[in-house]
Amino acid sequence: MKSWSLALIMVVALCTNAQNFPSEVWYEGKVVLMNEEVHRGLVKYDLETDVIQLNTNNTIQAYSSKKILYFEIFDEGSESFRQFYALPYTVSPGYKTPILFEVLHEGAPLTLLARENITTETVPTYNYYYGRNNYYSRYKLIYQYYFLNEKGRIDRYSMKKSDLMHIMGKKSSQVRKFIKENNLRVDRRRDLERITAFYNSLLES
Repeated sequence: MKSWSLALIMVVALCTNAQNFPSEVWYEGKVVLMNEEVHRGLVKYDLETDVIQLNTNNTIQAYSSKKILYFEIFDEGSESFRQFYALPYTVSPGYKTPILFEVLHEGAPLTLLARENITTETVPTYNYYYGRNNYYSRYKLIYQYYFLNEKGRIDRYSMKKSDLMHIMGKKSSQVRKFIKENNLRVDRRRDLERITAFYNSLLES
């Protein structure tokens, strides 16, 4: 019984970790460099290192975010095209450097951006034989969101409603009502896209 329980935990852990992360997947796409050269082929990206790889005719080249204007991939999982731009971001006081952001919603005055990170989490699994929890670690893909304004400033979003209302400024009351009426969450990707689009529509009108 003991060995069966341990085996089950190992299988669950392995299955959970079997998912493919972006840095392990090749996508059909194109890359536009800062010198305006356009290259097409298979693209693999890693936002944690801000480096992409491009496979053209079985020749692989790596490019850092400092050499990239933007790149586009076709994601078969979501059946959609995704675009990533290298944008100047303040990584320390007084110092900016281009890093890669995915564009989730492009608009004015706000554009919603995202970056991906891989984190480790500890997951409990109850062992009925011993009457206690066992724990195992697994990797998980998480998203951090940012807002780009018309002046080119990029602000990291804390996932808190108070922070979002501050960003929405004078339209915060209308945005708050929109969130409540549509039962939206301020920390969920699709909902943030809808909220950003609604905010921009208020400014357009």
